[in-house]
This record gives sequence, C-alpha cells and structure tokens, in this order.
Amino acid sequence: MELLKLLITLFILQAFLPTTTLIQAAPTNSNLFREYIGAMFKSVRFTDVPINPDVELHFILSFAIDYDTSSSPSPTNGKFNIFWDSANLSPSEVSSIKRRHSNVKVALSLGGDTVASRFAYFSPSSVDSWVSNAVSSLTRIIKEYNLDGIDIDYEHFHGDPHTFSECIGRLISTLKRNKVISFASIAPYDDEEVQKRYLALWKSYGHLIDYVNFQFYAYDKGTTVSQFMNYFMTQTSNYNGGKVLVSFLSDGSRGLSPDDGFFTACSRLKSQKKLHGIFIWCADDSKANGFLYEKQSQALLANPH
Repeated sequence: MELLKLLITLFILQAFLPTTTLIQAAPTNSNLFREYIGAMFKSVRFTDVPINPDVELHFILSFAIDYDTSSSPSPTNGKFNIFWDSANLSPSEVSSIKRRHSNVKVALSLGGDTVASRFAYFSPSSVDSWVSNAVSSLTRIIKEYNLDGIDIDYEHFHGDPHTFSECIGRLISTLKRNKVISFASIAPYDDEEVQKRYLALWKSYGHLIDYVNFQFYAYDKGTTVSQFMNYFMTQTSNYNGGKVLVSFLSDGSRGLSPDDGFFTACSRLKSQKKLHGIFIWCADDSKANGFLYEKQSQALLANPH
C-alpha cells in the first residue's frame, strides 16, 4: 500500500513538473525600448526623444566611470564619477521625464569604450575594495539622480574573468539587496576577451541580470538579415535563459542597419516570440535624423500583432 502511494505521488509530481518548466521557459515578446544617451555631448535632452505611451522605455545615461575627472584621467578602483552630459541630463531632468511619463525609467551605464579619448579599463585593486567603493559611490549617484537601474558596459580589462565576475556580480547583488536598483543589464559584444568576462559573470550571476543589451552593431557593416538571425540565436544560446535585446547604431555605420533590414529581422523574431526588446546607440546621434528610427522601433514594439 505504501509503495502504491509513493508511485502515485511520483506520478503526480512528474505530471506537474514539465508544465512548470514549460511555463517558465515559454518564449515571449516584450515592448521594451532602451536608448543610450549623453555620451557624445550633443546637447540632447530626454524631452527630445519621442516616447510612445505603449512601450516600456529605459534611458541609459552614458557613462559613469571609475576614473578621476582630471585632464588625464586615471582609474579610481570603483569610485565612480559622472562622464555624461550632466548639464542637459541633470537630476531635475530625470525627475521631470519620469513624472511626465509613467512608462519611463532611467539607468546609468558603467564603463564604456573610452575616457578622454583613451580606453576606459576595468582596473580593480582587489575584489573587496572595488565592490566597497563601487557600492558607495554608485548608491550616492543613483539616489541623487533618482535612477532605477544599472547597465554594465566595460569593454577593456585589467584582471581575469573571475575577478570581473565577482566584482560586477557582487555589485549588482548588493545594489538589488539594498533596493537601490530594480534592474540590471549587461552590454557584451562578440569579442573573445569581452565574452570571456561576461559569460563568466553570466554563469555565476545570470539570475540577477534582467537584460542582455548585446551589441549586435559590433558585427561588420553589411550584415544580412539571415546573418543577424544566426548571430541572435548564437548569443541567445550563450546567454541561455536571458532576455537578449537586439540593437543597431543610429548612424548605421556597422551591423544590420534599419535601412538594410533590421526591422525585417525584428518582425521575424516577433513572429517567433523572441523579440525581447530593442536598444539603440545612441540618442545623441539620432538627433540629426529627427529620431526617425526611435519612432519606428517603438511603433513595432507597441504593436501587439
């Protein structure tokens, strides 16, 4: 009798478990639109960018960097300073755009490619000291600016993948635990040294990372729609279980541009329920073309069909 009860229990569990897994893993589209802003100092403001009320929109301030602000900046081991156009993208501007648009959130991005025309390196003295300094300095900036999340965009590194993983993973974990941020994203691209570090981070801390802003625009200019789809599948496999967003450059200088089929690729992904969102680098450059592609991106994301 006991054996029969056990077999019935196991049968019931088996019947339920696959369903639960299927629900969690079911592909789904998103109406998330994200845009980097402020790195190029072209006097762009939040209010310049069209905002469709039917999307979730994240502005990402670019960048906060752990370098000093001297004429020849040097690393500060996790003590972050503001390197975006804070004259036009100030705390009051953040509060104003969020008050006017309930669908808008604002984040900041860490690192970036360069500082004062030189590579900006991730350069910690030690994991503990870097995390302590980063938590302290970023908490201050995030609270001052009333921000909602962070994005990780280091592209040059001193130190091994494990050090990067531990520093960034513990930073995100602490900021979330302290309720300083509500979301975090990473912004890798297809480069061996970059991928080593972000994949190590994903392996250990992927459960804390809400979005993968994969820089598909780092692929060659002239990328075709079919190549783009293959790249997407590859990176979706690399960042398994993650919400991998698709992306393009405003100026169309690399990757698959809107003029060459980016939105065709998006429509295909949407039909497969794999369009987790779109992001653009960057609002500063989009200002010149009247934010045409922002309007198109948001219209596609807002359309439920």
